[in-house]
Amino acid sequence: MCVPALSAFVHAGDLKKERDPLSNEIPANQTTFAALGLNDQILRTLGEQGYENPTPVQAQAIPALLDGRDLLGVAQTGTGKTAAFTLPILHRLAADKTPAPNKGARALVLAPTRELAIQIHEACRTYGRGLGQRSAVVLGGVPKGKQQRQMSKGVDILIATPGRLLDLVNERSVRLDAVQTLVLDEADRMLDMGFIHDVRKIAGMVKSERQSMLFSATMPGEIDKLARELLSNPARVEITPDAPAVERIDQRVYHVRQPAKRDLLSSLLQDPEMERVIVFTRTKHGADRLAKQLTGDGVPSDAIHGNKTQGARQHALKQFRDGRVRVLVATDIAARGIDVDGVSHVVNFELPNVPESYVHRIGRTARAGAEGVALSFCDPSEQNDLRRIEKMTKQSLTIIGDGPIASERRAHAGRKPGRGGAPGKGAAANQAPRGPKPARNGERPRRRQGRAA
Repeated sequence: MCVPALSAFVHAGDLKKERDPLSNEIPANQTTFAALGLNDQILRTLGEQGYENPTPVQAQAIPALLDGRDLLGVAQTGTGKTAAFTLPILHRLAADKTPAPNKGARALVLAPTRELAIQIHEACRTYGRGLGQRSAVVLGGVPKGKQQRQMSKGVDILIATPGRLLDLVNERSVRLDAVQTLVLDEADRMLDMGFIHDVRKIAGMVKSERQSMLFSATMPGEIDKLARELLSNPARVEITPDAPAVERIDQRVYHVRQPAKRDLLSSLLQDPEMERVIVFTRTKHGADRLAKQLTGDGVPSDAIHGNKTQGARQHALKQFRDGRVRVLVATDIAARGIDVDGVSHVVNFELPNVPESYVHRIGRTARAGAEGVALSFCDPSEQNDLRRIEKMTKQSLTIIGDGPIASERRAHAGRKPGRGGAPGKGAAANQAPRGPKPARNGERPRRRQGRAA
């Protein structure tokens, strides 16, 4: 989200300072936002919140962007990528008072999901306070009327999901010929969701003389090709590219057959250490069903996916963020752009088909310097998915449990037994005792549903 991990930024609507966040990544005396040359008003706004030190990606990206260069940013989720482009945009727009034309925008940020777009919009308003800049968000799942009215007089910054933006452009409610800065955020997620064709179409509507930025957590071949198309002699900022999985996350796998997964999850959730949990499923129907089952088991839960209205999705997130529900069951739409404090555990109820999605799922925990636990449930049919994940992350997940499947996989891997034990009371076979604790050491799927993104 645009609310940076700026040392310790959290959701824009609930800003607060965390305990010594990311202090192990950048010493407080190494650099400051003031040293980067940002606008005085922006610095005052940051200072009011008590923030002085940028994260590594911000410290490297902001100077290049302030110099007017295009930029390719590759960094893990949770490292503050979005702040790295938001602050320079605010700075440059403040220096140039040229008004946007009616229905137009001076800067355009494309985001893959509604939630990410909303958070970017909230943060731009927060950190642009006192600059006199106008921003708007355009996304699917809500009526177009308000968005059309907001765009009628033009805005400085437009944050949009590609599907709804193209709808409004085709209806002549939005024009893109005045855009001077183009940002593509979470580019690999755009690829996963089938947005790349729309992104290319939108980029073709923007003036060729512009500043362009592409941010992504991973760089598959198609994204590398897109970067070459959109960027001109870009500066490249790459943070820990050889360690895509968050190091602070204790990653474990339970080898368990699909029918036994629900019982395993219910048993694990008896442990109070699992305070705030995101559970990922592959399908929307599966997310709804699992949330209802967990609620029936006495575990307050809600679901979030692309078939829900935007109001229902925002309500579910608020309930989860406020602690009124303990478990949020989600499809991969929530794997990025959802920044909720204190997520203790992420559970992959079903492994993702795309290994990069695993990184973004587990990145919902261990944020702002905290530790976290990622648990994966692996049916025998998901073994290939697990192998691809371990190959990409360059590490093997710790096998938990003593059932026959786990024993076979442990023997095959040539590993010593994990930290599991006998199955917990009332739990499914092939599981460890309930209560995995953190380690001490430190949507638009392929066109048809695109407009809902």
